Amino acid sequence: MINTGIIFGINGPIIYVAGNQGFKMGEMVLVGKQKLVGEVIGLTKKETTIQVYEETSGLKPGEEVTSTGAAVSVTLAPGIISNIFDGIERPLKEIQSRSGAYITRGISVEPLDINKLWDVHITVKSGDELYGGSIIAEVPETPAILHKSMVPPGISGIVTNVVSDGKYTINDPIITLKDFSGEERVLTLAQKWPIRIPRPVNKRFSSDRPLITGQRILDTLFPIAKGGTAAIPGGFGTGKTMTQHQLAKWSDADIIIYIGCGERGNEMTEVLEDFSKLVDPKSGNPLLDRTTLIANTSNMPVAAREASIYTGITLAEYYRDMGYHVAIMADSTSRWAEALRELSGRLEEMPAEEGFPAYLASRLSGFYERAGFMENLNGTEGSVSIIGAVSPQGGDFSEPVTQNTKRFVRCFWALDKSLAYARHFPAIQWLTSYSEYLSDLSPWYTANVGSDFVDCRNQLLSILTQESQLNEIVKLIGSDVLPDDQKLILEIARVIRLGFVQQNAYHPSDTFVPLTKQLKMMQTILYLYTKTKQLIAMNMPMSVLKQEDIFEKIISIKYDVANDELDKFDHYRVMIDEFYQQVLLKNA
Repeated sequence: MINTGIIFGINGPIIYVAGNQGFKMGEMVLVGKQKLVGEVIGLTKKETTIQVYEETSGLKPGEEVTSTGAAVSVTLAPGIISNIFDGIERPLKEIQSRSGAYITRGISVEPLDINKLWDVHITVKSGDELYGGSIIAEVPETPAILHKSMVPPGISGIVTNVVSDGKYTINDPIITLKDFSGEERVLTLAQKWPIRIPRPVNKRFSSDRPLITGQRILDTLFPIAKGGTAAIPGGFGTGKTMTQHQLAKWSDADIIIYIGCGERGNEMTEVLEDFSKLVDPKSGNPLLDRTTLIANTSNMPVAAREASIYTGITLAEYYRDMGYHVAIMADSTSRWAEALRELSGRLEEMPAEEGFPAYLASRLSGFYERAGFMENLNGTEGSVSIIGAVSPQGGDFSEPVTQNTKRFVRCFWALDKSLAYARHFPAIQWLTSYSEYLSDLSPWYTANVGSDFVDCRNQLLSILTQESQLNEIVKLIGSDVLPDDQKLILEIARVIRLGFVQQNAYHPSDTFVPLTKQLKMMQTILYLYTKTKQLIAMNMPMSVLKQEDIFEKIISIKYDVANDELDKFDHYRVMIDEFYQQVLLKNA
């Protein structure tokens, strides 16, 4: 039954309907003459509260609100990959073709192309018994992604009718199921799912394998697991978006969902243009062949911004259910939290710290908890990894969004403006960043990369920590008074910073580095440290060791040794041995 109500109050994106007209909590409604999309967020005997996902200018009391009978949902079907949506899954390219550069209020556009014919291969036959999650058809969605259409969760039965392989639209009947009560259901390639409800799974696994990114400071020092969560906090210009670009391009996720949540319009345009030009290094095809973009700029309505991350995570869970590993780039959750704050203020709720609503923490936890490595209903394994950028005002990490995010993520990549201004990228500060996944991933590194990988990583981080402590002394009394063993630590730390931690996204050999090369680089740097420490123990002064250019040669390994030339590392070990002998002979 369609319920209707009359608007009696409007406060920005929040509108009020008199009385209880039979609306349901979370229900999607159409508001006013222009049929603006809204969602019921409050119900009392006296009034119904609705948030509107579009601009409410011109809306007036007395206009009608109509129920749709369904929650705010996304359409799940072939055509999602390589598409660009707004925060409530409206395709921006289709909107542009109809209304130009700006979204016309109340425009009604199908989320996915309902006229396109897809090549469908049916994977079931009459008499098969199916359950929620069972794969019923396969569609080549892009050259990189095979779309697997599934029975919606909660539906089961016996196949009574099935079409033959051929070309079908997403709304054409594909199979007919007779459920165990005798009722028949017709299934198509498309299904709908409410964005605020996680899709069900059989089992959640522990985090035991890394999401390989090819970025040394991430893979080695602060790794993230597949199905893990990470935050990238940083002030303006520290490289949050560029870091996410690198992760999107090089991480070993099958599918990327990029959510531009409340970003500046020109920055979002740059993202869209960059992604359209990027080439997938795995296949040589455009990166968009395995990417979906959700663009919700800062001038779009705040309610749609609040919904955008739920739209993105629901799309990710759908592809996870097919057995894919999905990575979500949410840029940025601070803008999403600001949308929550504005909506909370309109609702006249009691503010908490810095005006954010008291439920900020629970909303953040609800979002990040939807990540994980799962066994799906159909028995396949898939994962959703969430990497959320945080934009604290003035780079203050003590503000509520950053602090609450730290409570719910296990990986914290803190960007540092002093590193960024010094042109050290990625500008991740190794002293304030951390990863809680290291102990879980250690067995994987030992089995697949090398038994000493974690030990080498720990030694590198120890040297960088010692450097920080020594720099405090150097600031007070200068470096000349330090003993030679401490001067060596400073020099090796410089080699680690410039030759290992710093990475050039535009250099063909340095933009992506496999784990085997990362281990070889660590071993070479630590071998240099071992040999030079032996020389220092023999009373060789640091000034003599620096006369040779061995430190600079080790720094340049990242450029001089290609990813497929790992045998060259033997040459560097020989070079270090020769350096060791030359110093002994010269100072004998």
